[in-house]
Amino acid sequence: MLKITNLVKYYGSNLAIDNLNLEIPDHTIFGFIGPNGAGKTTTIKLISTLIEPTKGEITIKGTNVTKKPQEVKKLIGYIPDTPFLYEKLTGREFIQFAGDIFKIDRKIIDNQINELNKFLGFGDWLDNLIESYSHGMKQRIVIASALIHNPYLLLVDEPMVGLDPLSAKKVKDLFKKQSQSGNIVFISTHTLSLAEEICDLVGVIHHGKLIYLGSPKQIVQEKDKSLEEVFLQITAEQVDQYPTSSTLSPTPTSSE
Repeated sequence: MLKITNLVKYYGSNLAIDNLNLEIPDHTIFGFIGPNGAGKTTTIKLISTLIEPTKGEITIKGTNVTKKPQEVKKLIGYIPDTPFLYEKLTGREFIQFAGDIFKIDRKIIDNQINELNKFLGFGDWLDNLIESYSHGMKQRIVIASALIHNPYLLLVDEPMVGLDPLSAKKVKDLFKKQSQSGNIVFISTHTLSLAEEICDLVGVIHHGKLIYLGSPKQIVQEKDKSLEEVFLQITAEQVDQYPTSSTLSPTPTSSE
């Protein structure tokens, strides 16, 4: 389980995450949706140990993210919205490099690459230099490298950017395979049709605060509208309910 308890994050006087509480069980694809600047990427960075919270706690499989970051990193795969790649390596070499970081035996890495190739369809491109790849191919290489150690929690920030329809279908199938094997896939996305199609649970965040949590089916049935229509409605309803950052003051903690 991924558990987030009373999570708060300030950037100076700007409140980015406002007392976030969330529990995501195993076997779940979770969709995190919200407007630009709502706190989606900040939440992912907090979970992945890239930044520290102002207050609150995050645990992954019972392990505290702040107290034991090195242990947590072994459980996480991270696919950022803007991936970084060593373009003078081939796709295969880059994925092998990612596996080496986790000290995986090279034979196991090669077997994993073959399995991932079945889903992501690199073909002969896998042994070409990354600098020759399209954006979509680079995105697939990043996805493969994030999955090479079979992470318990896969964090994904806008996964479908630059992917053609066939590649997007393959990636969605891969995410489903991850959740079916007992893992958690945490997806931050603006693509509401994606959330409606593959997510078991969605959370809507606005001004750093979780304002709705439920399955896409529940939302659609309760509101008798598409997920997109519901999202636009509930975020519009929240616009005037939050103070601006200039009226907020940070809550200092001993960790700051």
